[in-house]
Amino acid sequence: MARITLRVLDGSDRGRVYEAVETPVTIGREEGNTIQLNDDRVSRFHIKIQEDHSRIVLTDLDSTNGTKVNGEELQLRILRFGDMITVGRTILLYGSREEIASRLATLRGDLAGADSALAALTAGLEPQAASLDFELNWSEDEDLQATLHALEPPDLPTRLSPAQAAQLSELLEYLHVRIRNLLASVKMDRREERITLDVRQWQNLLDLQARLATYLRAIGDPDTPGLSSG
Repeated sequence: MARITLRVLDGSDRGRVYEAVETPVTIGREEGNTIQLNDDRVSRFHIKIQEDHSRIVLTDLDSTNGTKVNGEELQLRILRFGDMITVGRTILLYGSREEIASRLATLRGDLAGADSALAALTAGLEPQAASLDFELNWSEDEDLQATLHALEPPDLPTRLSPAQAAQLSELLEYLHVRIRNLLASVKMDRREERITLDVRQWQNLLDLQARLATYLRAIGDPDTPGLSSG
């Protein structure tokens, strides 16, 4: 089983560190959770974090006040080091300092780090672990830290059955065609570097977002009455 580290940034339990906790992990205010929080806005059993196909997946357990990751409310999320999880009044940071530093180094394409690691190996030395202090103070790109919480293209799910693969392909094709049609309707003013959509296409875009929201809700909570992914 995977082991995860969570640090409490804010809330009644601020400053606590839960290091190398074996998954699956449940978090809530009730005894019996792996991590029990002293927060009356946290549900008795609020979220579950587990390993699935080498990914760490967070699931909201039908909590009363919901769960946010990096400010976005959701039911399901694959976690990445540096993600901020909000439950009730409590904010948790996912990952150890070393894990977050390693992700930052990867995001910026750590060529210097790769060179120094190679030099260390050549000299018969162990390469040093990534330093979070260095990564946070590295100033060549002022927006580097923002990349931690930026949207990243997710990996496609693996081990799908033929029927599931066909469903996923159909869904992506549907979204692709609708977006393509929207892009084709854009009017561009090259002099002012401005693009416009007419009202009908704007409503089309809003409808597409609403449909995506329904899909996300149906995937995260398939038993919710009145929701359909069709």
